[in-house]
Amino acid sequence: MPVLRHALSVALMLSSTLSVLSQGHPKKEDEAHDVLIPDPAKMQPLAAQVPIQFVAKAGNAKEWEQLQGFWNEATGPAGKVVKIKVPLGLSSGPAVPPENPMTVAKWVLGKKLYYDPILSSNKMVSCASCHDPKKGFTDQSPTSLGINSALGGANAPTVINSGYHRLQFWDGRADSLEAQAQGPVGNNKEMFAGKGEPWVEAVQRLRADAGYVKAFEQVFGHAPTRDAAAKAIAAYERTVLVGNSLFDRAEVAMRKRVAEEESGKFELKAEDFQDVLKAAFAAKDTHAITALGLDPAKDADKAADISKRLANGRNVYFGKARCSNCHVGENFSDLAFHNLGVAVKEGKLPATELGRFGSQPTGHKDPAVIGAFKTPGLRALLSTAPYMHDGEEKTLEAVVDFYDRGGNANEFLDPKMRDTDAEIAFVKAKAEGKEYTGPKPAVFTRSGLPIIPFQLKLTPAEKADLVLFMKALQSDPVDTTVADKDWFPK
Repeated sequence: MPVLRHALSVALMLSSTLSVLSQGHPKKEDEAHDVLIPDPAKMQPLAAQVPIQFVAKAGNAKEWEQLQGFWNEATGPAGKVVKIKVPLGLSSGPAVPPENPMTVAKWVLGKKLYYDPILSSNKMVSCASCHDPKKGFTDQSPTSLGINSALGGANAPTVINSGYHRLQFWDGRADSLEAQAQGPVGNNKEMFAGKGEPWVEAVQRLRADAGYVKAFEQVFGHAPTRDAAAKAIAAYERTVLVGNSLFDRAEVAMRKRVAEEESGKFELKAEDFQDVLKAAFAAKDTHAITALGLDPAKDADKAADISKRLANGRNVYFGKARCSNCHVGENFSDLAFHNLGVAVKEGKLPATELGRFGSQPTGHKDPAVIGAFKTPGLRALLSTAPYMHDGEEKTLEAVVDFYDRGGNANEFLDPKMRDTDAEIAFVKAKAEGKEYTGPKPAVFTRSGLPIIPFQLKLTPAEKADLVLFMKALQSDPVDTTVADKDWFPK
């Protein structure tokens, strides 16, 4: 049935596209660069197209357990299919738009485009230049060097698990991976430096390459276009997934323990961390062990002490430190936008740092998100330093210190970063002519209301355990079938 559903999806997509385009007068193929009408005769036969499916443990535990690796090629009664084993900790695969179904041929094309500098005007910059799999699908720089060594204005966000985000970029200006994939090519600091139309030139270069022309025709039924290139790149990026962190494993161990005890108390304990940490040492899981700063060959005897600290760090994360106010869910992100005061100087928000407010279309501007930037996920966080949208914090310790002081005060500081009880007490005392003895306002809004950052007042031990717990969220590396630019299915 999976192949039949895929075939139906492709047929409906072609029918819909033909219906829409036939109502107008599309340009000739040598003139149209954004979109073309598909010609089914040029495409791979439906019987030869191999769909890609995501299999998560939460949805199909039995099948998930049977899959041997991340990329699984299978043949059944319905035909060939590739099944992606979604990493532990993620309850589903990324959402796939119905107009862009996943196929192996499309994934292969998207992967080639991702690593090929052909889309940049000087043919020297690719998607991977700033989103390098060897660097956590970032470039590990505060801000990136793009075309002709131009310095960008923001830290390159990781592609890892980005398929789960509703909006892309730090300011959310793209509503899909397909939209995000189009941005860098049109940016004169990232991939294009010239006077012409960026995507027109990029498409012309693709059409001058016989290999790409053949690949686009087989996948999309026409010559290279902007629309098709974006779809292919997005298809590849949806498979950049990580999970199976020590925290995920401890959650599984906890549920097994609770089931055996029949206690019904689903509470993660130090013993759960200890079980999985011992298993990691036994399996010589270097990636997970070194993430905690441990030596796989020498530190097995530290498992008990480290596990106690991990359990305490978890309690700090979900409790006193209030991290889960924003970093919540399977990817540890609320997918929302918050003003933390990043890039604020002396209480003033620079005009260039409007964040989500600046990217919202005219007529839909929301003052509540002035200076607000997207909450990043925390998986693979050790591979994606430096932190914050401007890369100003180099270490996790520095990030914790930033939050401990309540961020950087400014009149648009997010309510979750503020001591609202103290602000109310200040206003009430002033209105009643009484003395106010609480934390002092750092700045005032234009209407005269106080802004008082909420200070966490974490102890040095709490900070250290919190950082250790966050390191336990690191997750496995991206599978080599995805991260190795030279690997392609046979």
